[in-house]
Amino acid sequence: MAFIHIPKWQLPESQVTSEAAFYNRRRFLTLMGAGIAGTTLPLISCQQQIKPTRKPEQLPLLNTKTLTARRNPTFGQVDREITNETLAATYNNFYEFGSSKEIWQKAQALPTENWRVEIAGLVKKPDVYDMDRLQREFSLEERIYRFRCVEAWAMVVPWLGFPMNALLKAVEPTAKAKFVQFTSYFDRQVTPGPSFPPGQFLPFPYTEALRIEEMANDLAFFAVGIYGHTLPKQHGAPIRAVIPWKYGFKGAKSIVKIEFTATQPPTFWNTISPNEYQFEANVEPEVSHPRWSQAKERLIGPGNQFDWQEVPTLKYNGYGEFVASLYV
Repeated sequence: MAFIHIPKWQLPESQVTSEAAFYNRRRFLTLMGAGIAGTTLPLISCQQQIKPTRKPEQLPLLNTKTLTARRNPTFGQVDREITNETLAATYNNFYEFGSSKEIWQKAQALPTENWRVEIAGLVKKPDVYDMDRLQREFSLEERIYRFRCVEAWAMVVPWLGFPMNALLKAVEPTAKAKFVQFTSYFDRQVTPGPSFPPGQFLPFPYTEALRIEEMANDLAFFAVGIYGHTLPKQHGAPIRAVIPWKYGFKGAKSIVKIEFTATQPPTFWNTISPNEYQFEANVEPEVSHPRWSQAKERLIGPGNQFDWQEVPTLKYNGYGEFVASLYV
């Protein structure tokens, strides 16, 4: 096989963030007071080093099946270690199941059988896909991506899935479609969200959105697997969005609807606190969060330990050669 040039932002496979570290995604909102709209919500500082209560090696990989996918050589390496799989599986955010980093147990309540994804809005070919059809009609590949949380921690993850632009070609958005909105599964009996004071609300279901040009970018990805198997529930099974040049909250989990719109749709965190969570949400080290700097990030791992290595944050998470032209 011919040698393929690896851009400076890519990492070797041996350096990808482990799955266990990736599983406990978001412990940062503490909602206080009455009324969310127009307020700044106090968040648990992302500067805290949150320790697990369960050792990563004790985590079973629940509800997963082996997936076969070719390695995309363009995204086959990065310049950091892949995060330990079990570590990634026990340190992640899934706000529908609470604000703790250790929500992987609660996330097992997510019902993923007979999953359907509705394609709606300004498209010529609206449709409803089940997971078998998605995996049959869109060729799966593995991509190793950096993952950067707005809380200033980072991982390296081997995703399995297909590029978003493949879906764009299949459903044919009309000329009026300027944005795409992703809606996550929500049932208050199953996904109650975090506890919060009486009289407050959260804008569930969780929604995120991109401009059409962003969705069409080669990097934008729908993941149906991770570490060689289907997505565990805490990772957003059975299908989630992965947009590696943006902060992780842009990657909607457990997607049930993809809708194309003419105007910018509302999104979950931008609705709650627009001064802290911008709609665009690109990784930009020079643009600080109102309550912490984004100039550096803490790599989770390596190995099975919750070790932190502080490194400089890269513009667009290191993917500028792919996406900088979108923001000229």
